Amino acid sequence: MDPSLLTNLFHIGPDARTTISIAEKVLRPVLVYLFLVVGLRLAGKRELAQLNAFDLVVLLTLSNTVQNAIIGADNSVLGGVIGAATLLVFNYVVVRFVFAHPRVERLIEGDADVLMRHGTVLEDRLRAEGVTLHELEAASRRQGFASLTEVDKAILESSGGLTFMAKKPRPHEARHQDVMKRLDELAGEVKAIRARLEGRHA
Repeated sequence: MDPSLLTNLFHIGPDARTTISIAEKVLRPVLVYLFLVVGLRLAGKRELAQLNAFDLVVLLTLSNTVQNAIIGADNSVLGGVIGAATLLVFNYVVVRFVFAHPRVERLIEGDADVLMRHGTVLEDRLRAEGVTLHELEAASRRQGFASLTEVDKAILESSGGLTFMAKKPRPHEARHQDVMKRLDELAGEVKAIRARLEGRHA
């Protein structure tokens, strides 16, 4: 390995070099990839969930911030292709490795966290994950719930997605069932009255 490689990788300040070695082109994306995986893991699942505009801004600026760290001063097509190919290949290797080792997957992605159980909001879990009640309500509305009163269980998945499970039956479904039950009762009463009237005429 070129002894100047590590110096070049961790040099702070303007990079006056016009050429970057192939080894550095490959190593840069790997280091940035590992940093982002660890960084997003430490930042918490809500960062991936993009629950508000701040989360989106962070992810957008994050990608722009690490762009030059991946390709350096090399703006050539070949340099970009090498960087992109390295990311794709390294990600494939990591995904296959994680797939074969569930414990590693759990360590990297963490566990899902229950934010609501039996219709009750678990405020301590919201605080732990940095999710506000307003954000939870907004996420539930995006999945078709009028309010959290219709939700039985809410889970913040390890991937950052929010999963909501409805109470059974949901309030509007319960009302519909009540109406249908009442209509059936009325239909039975009408049928009985009609039978009695026909019996009289007979």
